[in-house]
Amino acid sequence: MRSFIRAERLIDGKGGVITGQPVVEIEGTRIKGVHKAAPEGAQVQDFGDATILPGLIDTHVHLNMPGNGMLLEEVMREGPEVLLATSMGSSAAALGAGITTVRDVGCFGTTAFSVRRTLELGYARGARVMAAGAPITITGGHTWYMGGEADGEAALRQKVRALIKDGAEFIKVMGSGGGTIGTASWRPAFTQAEMNAIVEESHWNERRVTVHCLCAESIDIAINAGVDQIEHAGFIRKNAPQQYNAQVAERLAKSGIPVTTTLAVGATAINAMRQMQQRDAEQEAFLGRWERMLAENVEQFTKLSEAGVTFVAGTDAGWRFTSFDSLVLEMQMMQQGEMPVAECITAATGRAAEVIGLDDRGRIEAGLLADLIVVKGNPLDDLAALHDLELILQGGVAHPPSPRAHRAPQAMIVPE
Repeated sequence: MRSFIRAERLIDGKGGVITGQPVVEIEGTRIKGVHKAAPEGAQVQDFGDATILPGLIDTHVHLNMPGNGMLLEEVMREGPEVLLATSMGSSAAALGAGITTVRDVGCFGTTAFSVRRTLELGYARGARVMAAGAPITITGGHTWYMGGEADGEAALRQKVRALIKDGAEFIKVMGSGGGTIGTASWRPAFTQAEMNAIVEESHWNERRVTVHCLCAESIDIAINAGVDQIEHAGFIRKNAPQQYNAQVAERLAKSGIPVTTTLAVGATAINAMRQMQQRDAEQEAFLGRWERMLAENVEQFTKLSEAGVTFVAGTDAGWRFTSFDSLVLEMQMMQQGEMPVAECITAATGRAAEVIGLDDRGRIEAGLLADLIVVKGNPLDDLAALHDLELILQGGVAHPPSPRAHRAPQAMIVPE
């Protein structure tokens, strides 16, 4: 079955824009082609002054987590049944915001694999899921609750093999501590030899590796091991403000390893605190801390971009206050960090798909999946237009935008 949609403009996910009311032809689950005009006699769904884009891709989410302010430790007290149900809801929320694919970079056990399979079978609606399973971490390391603990080269190789056996499409590694209580975000978690073993075993088994790095030394270890992607790329120090390291940034840029942004974590936390009518002393301290961290992260994002580091958009959805419709806010924060608007969109569409290894989506071209969105107006003028969804197509099937997608977007954070 063929269908046709038309709008004033089309953003192709590769950096190109077509104006003059282009028409996208869809046949079944795939894009048949892009035309200047529809065939004579064809029934066309015309959206007028609107924009057709590829479905958005969030490259960094945690489906198990609700994004309502709960700590990881609180979430992980629930059993796998609750975590699985939460994950189904998270996936549906993402789809309702025009995010047709998410990459889960850390879940409890095999819960994300179960979500992926449920959606593949058509038993529920939600964003397509790419999943790593439990992140590999040192004993007691960041997200150890999820079941990915392993130490030493032999055990790490075995862990990689076990994850692949369970269904991991890529391997996620916690290269430093993070938000888990008792872990050290300012110190690398694995030795160089251990990280080398993870990457070698993963690549031998044709799996890409992405590494959570919050300190400069963990970034260097990841670069030396030849990882495929880095999450966050922070420069946290012990008992001190973050300090951008130009030498590490230069090595990262030269390596060509792309980085996932995750600026929305700070922005959503700040928005949540600022919306409270009254805050106690602890909440004021929390707000101040996140305002400082976000200012540092945006500044470092700008410097890394200027150094030549490639970025893709990822929100860390689920973590703390980061909801599953935060990708537009993420892109707005990237724009605030001096990334051109068109590049922000590419970072959440074509480039995102390329970096995470999905060659069947992220762009509008013949033969690819018909994962498309239509939004009112022109997001190149204002990214907030991406909230105003007219149509969500996933594999050629229309899904309704969620009520949250139609609300007035939260203002971008301007760090003070």
